[in-house]
Amino acid sequence: MNQPLAFIHPKAKIAANVIIEPFAVIHENTEIGEGTWIGSHAIICSGARIGKNCRIFPGAVIAAIPQDLKFQGEETTAVIGDNTTIREYVTVSRGTKEKYTTIVGSHCLLMAYVHVAHDCIIGNHCILANSVQLAGHVEVGDYAVIGGTSAVHQFVKIGKHAMISGGSLVRKDVPPYTKAGREPLSYVGINSVGLRRRGFSNETINQIQDIYRLLYLSGMNNSRAIAAIEEKIAPSAERDEVLTFVKNATRGLMRGIPKYDNGEIDE
Repeated sequence: MNQPLAFIHPKAKIAANVIIEPFAVIHENTEIGEGTWIGSHAIICSGARIGKNCRIFPGAVIAAIPQDLKFQGEETTAVIGDNTTIREYVTVSRGTKEKYTTIVGSHCLLMAYVHVAHDCIIGNHCILANSVQLAGHVEVGDYAVIGGTSAVHQFVKIGKHAMISGGSLVRKDVPPYTKAGREPLSYVGINSVGLRRRGFSNETINQIQDIYRLLYLSGMNNSRAIAAIEEKIAPSAERDEVLTFVKNATRGLMRGIPKYDNGEIDE
């Protein structure tokens, strides 16, 4: 663990079997779980809480102070779960007094140049491809996948198992189990391939499709669609997940499938 060319603050809490490569910097008030690897030139700032068996690649900066002019130097944290990989030049800011923490879950992959701003909450098993940019207070559900160079507006929520096309501008909330693409960002179906890979049954996938036919393809507004879903779709964990998300969508939902005047789908 001891690298003569790395700077490790004597008050940093570093577990057994941690590897810290030359020229890495570990500040005080940091915790690094056992089995984690910290690459050269990575900087682990005060407030970092890094789990077990993580891989932090060269140039990454974890728990730097938030890029928020309202920040007053509060003692906040940036938490990285177990078995998460953070590639080159990723930046994860620590929280502000809004949530006092920024969280990246376990078994996540943040590819090169991703930015996770203050007070974001990222679930487990998420993938953020190269250069994804999350503004402050964004929430990302478990197993969500965000394509490369996408930009996510502050306070947006992205549901579990959602998949967002690369290069997207995400200004509205993206419900769980969906695929999102085009500009402006729109519903383009459910993430059936991802759901099958994760063990969802055909019956459950069909139910999710029925839910989104009512929400996005029936021509009803959200209030009427919610009532129809509650009336026509049998209760299930997936149905309740969608209903809870839609009812609590503070920025509004992404739009439905855009169409030309002749009714054909705009590809």
